[in-house]
Amino acid sequence: MKLIGTILMVIGILGTIVFGIQAFEDSESFNFLGMDIAVSTANWTPVILSVVVLIVGILLRRGK
Repeated sequence: MKLIGTILMVIGILGTIVFGIQAFEDSESFNFLGMDIAVSTANWTPVILSVVVLIVGILLRRGK
């Protein structure tokens, strides 16, 4: 189980980093009354799923 936990942890970390960077880059900005306002148009579902996989990997790794 520790091997599966480690694999899930690595996948979760990589997914969180990759999808997180994509989510931060997916934003649009516009001017309103002289202020530059940024609006996120990202799909946060892959980031959330990657964090869940990371947490499951940590829990499996810690199991006895």
